[in-house]
Amino acid sequence: MKTIFSVFLYLMISLSCSKSSGVGGSENVSVHVYYVSVSGDDGNAGTVDKPLRTMGKALGLVIPGDTVMVRGGTYYEPISFSKGGIQGKNVTLKAYPGERPVIDGSRVAVSGWSALVTMSNMRYIVLDGLDICNLSSASGSADPEGIYINGSSHDITIRNCNIYNIVNSSPLSNGRSGHAILVIGSSSMSVSNLVIEYCTVHDTKTGTSENITLAGNVTGFSVRHNKIYNTENIGIIVAGGDGLNPSGDAAVNYARDGVVSDNELYNVSMSNSVDVWGAGNYGAIAIYICGGAGTVVENNKVSNCDRGIGLVSESKIYPTATSVVRNNVVDSCWRTGIYMGDYLNFVGTGTKNCSVVGNTLHQNDRALGAFGEVEGEIRLTEHCDSDTISNNIIYAGDNDVLIHKYTSTGSANVFSNNQYYTKGTPQWIWGNLSGPMITSLADWKAACGGDAGAGVINY
Repeated sequence: MKTIFSVFLYLMISLSCSKSSGVGGSENVSVHVYYVSVSGDDGNAGTVDKPLRTMGKALGLVIPGDTVMVRGGTYYEPISFSKGGIQGKNVTLKAYPGERPVIDGSRVAVSGWSALVTMSNMRYIVLDGLDICNLSSASGSADPEGIYINGSSHDITIRNCNIYNIVNSSPLSNGRSGHAILVIGSSSMSVSNLVIEYCTVHDTKTGTSENITLAGNVTGFSVRHNKIYNTENIGIIVAGGDGLNPSGDAAVNYARDGVVSDNELYNVSMSNSVDVWGAGNYGAIAIYICGGAGTVVENNKVSNCDRGIGLVSESKIYPTATSVVRNNVVDSCWRTGIYMGDYLNFVGTGTKNCSVVGNTLHQNDRALGAFGEVEGEIRLTEHCDSDTISNNIIYAGDNDVLIHKYTSTGSANVFSNNQYYTKGTPQWIWGNLSGPMITSLADWKAACGGDAGAGVINY
């Protein structure tokens, strides 16, 4: 009896060891870690003691589940992922623990749309812990990018990266444009399951473009816990693709159904490039849904930017729709805290079925708008329809306007339970550019047709 039990135990242990060792089907092949170092050699085996020299060489060797571990130092090589992973087995490019590798573009000649890291039709990739920096051009036909993701890429995570000094220094008239992270869904299959988290983006010159851009057929994304500062134009944009992907299928050519949360943005301002934009031009929006849909913008902190959060459409095709802005703090921006509708005098598609709920706005409107007006802590321009503005806490600064609706366009908007704080006489504007002012809560409720439960407190 003892002999039979011993044989049975031996067989069970043998089977268990065989399974864990990766012997058998391809699903059990052991994963591999390749090491890269500035002191390595691409003829090496890629071990920790004999590392490779370039990330490009290592990425050419990987199979699903493999990791490329990059030692600290400066690498003057743009990289393009040629292989991705499979479900459950990512291809990972990451910094060696405790070290900071730098992908430096200062030796790269930028021609057309050029990126330091490219993922085209890739899937199941993690990029973690690298600095990506110093890519610049003075050409209006160029677009320098830190990271570029396009096609039908999916299940991509960008984590703990530091992206800076991505610069286009051409004049605006020549098409000044660049991006820190550019994602264009340019296929019939969407870019999906995209995560951008715990990154910093700073000290960029992106001209008429943005820092983190999601446009075209992009769905199911999360942009969270990032910090964006000292930039000259828009911080984060979720957009229709009619600009960057004009040949896309109109039915799906817009970013949608994602979350922008827990980010911190400050000094996102055209005033960082006065020589380009001119003095007093405060047009940059920190977080911008522009022809996107189904996006939740929540728990972000925005301060000292040109404008705080925008639910604004510049598209002739796509309204900014079915999105929610909630529980954000917007403080000390040069112009409006939250902006809805078209650009003024732009006959477009507007803002439809969106909600602005539970936000705190504090003493924005430190500079007049483009028409010499006070934009208001919350600004509604043309074509706002079926939107809800409720339960917001609004602290007015000196000579501030609490809510400013510019035109008579728009319908079925609901105001309720907003709480207003003022140092003097409260001020609202309804249906025109600059007045007359509404100065009593009762008159405000009559003008907007609601705001039941609202209150005004002097502080």
